Amino acid sequence: MFAILSAAALAATTPLPTAERLPPPDFGDKEVIAVVEALFTTLEAGDGPALLKLVYPDGRVTARGTLRSGFTGRRTQTFAEYAANMKLGAGFHEQISDMVIERDGDVAMLWAPFTVSIGGKVVSCGFDHFDFVREDGTWKVMNLTFSSRTEGCGA
Repeated sequence: MFAILSAAALAATTPLPTAERLPPPDFGDKEVIAVVEALFTTLEAGDGPALLKLVYPDGRVTARGTLRSGFTGRRTQTFAEYAANMKLGAGFHEQISDMVIERDGDVAMLWAPFTVSIGGKVVSCGFDHFDFVREDGTWKVMNLTFSSRTEGCGA
């Protein structure tokens, strides 16, 4: 038998306590995220040899858009070339948020908006797209493609 409560009766009931927010399920994404965090640490340090331990040297870094240097267009190079010419460090900091990670076996990709700051000032933003390959239980970045702009990046 069903009982139908009036609006007054519903209002008189004690409200449920606010629910605690549950963390998102972990499907092994932490391993992929750890590689990206380590990669950002190498960029912040300007450490090319450390970068090469996290990537496939023949993989590609491709930028499309307006870069901090003022270059507009598409720039692409291997990770080996990128590491050899790396001059970051000195206050460089990249932050990503709202990551989307997809994995299938030993292949994964991460897509996320980013901001780059130097000395605490935001200088560019866009979206990062990393693709990964896991070999012998270790995830490495095969390619990094990112859009870049210097306007509309927030404070």
